Amino acid sequence: MKVLLIEDVDNLGYAGDIKEVKNGYGRNYLFPQNLAILATPGAIKQAETIRKAGEKIRAQEREDAQAIANQISGLQLVFERRAGETGKLYGSVTSSDIADAMLDKTGIEIDKRKVALAEPIRTLGMQDVTVKLMIDLSTTIQVEVLPLGGILERERLSAAEAAAAGIDTAEAEAILEEAETAAETASDAEAETAEE
Repeated sequence: MKVLLIEDVDNLGYAGDIKEVKNGYGRNYLFPQNLAILATPGAIKQAETIRKAGEKIRAQEREDAQAIANQISGLQLVFERRAGETGKLYGSVTSSDIADAMLDKTGIEIDKRKVALAEPIRTLGMQDVTVKLMIDLSTTIQVEVLPLGGILERERLSAAEAAAAGIDTAEAEAILEEAETAAETASDAEAETAEE
């Protein structure tokens, strides 16, 4: 069936485009969500008007999305999870976890569906994750998964390096104390999640 898109639809097209779609996709998704209408001769006459309106909206959304992309580009998120000796996680890091961590770290709310994970992260290590803000605008962030206590260990090493570099011992101890507090908070949150 031919449909006229009223709004931009990911992986399909922009507002004002006429597209050929499967009947079920049109009837069960596009029409109920008010994303498209049937491409009748009368609707096709409205295509140019819809396209121009869509371009104006898209331009504003693009500015907003570009500002967000500039803020989160290169963002590094660190998660602690229980893992086996082989580095495989007992749980996983999902797109929802990543979206929540981005909100906590930057204050920017991103829909979890915009975090492009083919499947949840199930191993320790660093991974690049794409955040798709618009059909044609995306950015990459880094997600690192450490075993439980990994953040604390990293902070201890930093404090030891700082002490070796000649930074005041009191400052190094303060850094270590902050790291231990953060690790306790993370393990408490992990315990609460496990109880649920």
